[in-house]
Amino acid sequence: MEEQQNNSSSSLKVIIAILAILLVGSLVYIYKMTTDAKTVQTELTKTVSEKELVMKDLQELKATYDTAIAENTSMSDELIKERDKVVNLINEVNKSKGDVSKYRSQYAKLEGNMKVLMAENEGLKKQNTVLTTQRDSTIVVLGESKKNNEVLVGQNEELAKTVEKGSKLSVLNMKTSAYKIKSSGKQIETDKAGRANVLRISFTIAENQIAKSGDKEYYVQVIDSKSNVLGDKQTVSFGDKSLTYSFITTVKYENKTVQVSQDLPGKNFEKGTYFVNVFDKDELVSKTSFTLR
Repeated sequence: MEEQQNNSSSSLKVIIAILAILLVGSLVYIYKMTTDAKTVQTELTKTVSEKELVMKDLQELKATYDTAIAENTSMSDELIKERDKVVNLINEVNKSKGDVSKYRSQYAKLEGNMKVLMAENEGLKKQNTVLTTQRDSTIVVLGESKKNNEVLVGQNEELAKTVEKGSKLSVLNMKTSAYKIKSSGKQIETDKAGRANVLRISFTIAENQIAKSGDKEYYVQVIDSKSNVLGDKQTVSFGDKSLTYSFITTVKYENKTVQVSQDLPGKNFEKGTYFVNVFDKDELVSKTSFTLR
């Protein structure tokens, strides 16, 4: 009887041991399955995240090309070609359902191409800006040259008439200087608008033995940098022409060279370029310009 009980106890222990082994095996299997599932989920999440990043980078690359193409430079065809490559890669990535890391190298190549093209495009834009500026400057210079030539042609025609008539007087060596005259009478030449209180206009009337002698009147017109006529601002008419002048200077002419100098007092002179014209009646006989800082 005792032997039978021992056999039963041994059998029970064996059964318990087998069940324990099966339980451990089941736990190991369940753990492995759970771990594998987490790994798969992690890989799927990683794949989705990587795809979103690649798509984001590609969309930014496309936007850069779109902006550059809109500027319509001479490189537009090359830019469109490279943008189409980006669009094609976007479509490939969008259709992909697996690992998209392989597209990273393609993106890097496209990005490198973009940087090179953008640098070339910027260089062309700068060159175009310079060329446009040079063209505009040339137009301005040509315009000014045309105006100057017109003035010179007019002066030459007047000079020819003077030679023909032989009695016209020539006004030469015109000069204008600004001075600060102190209460003591001391005169200090200056080129600063804030310091000046007198403009001194001087010129020479050339000798002419066949001209009529006697008193000669010249109308002097001084125009500041804001197109204001300084001084008397009186207007005189010559037929259908009128002239606003700063002052009249009267010269006693005896067929010999005469030096003429007259001061134009003032205050609060404007900064910039001034123009000084001398008229014999309505005829411009001399002009000059100067600048006050």
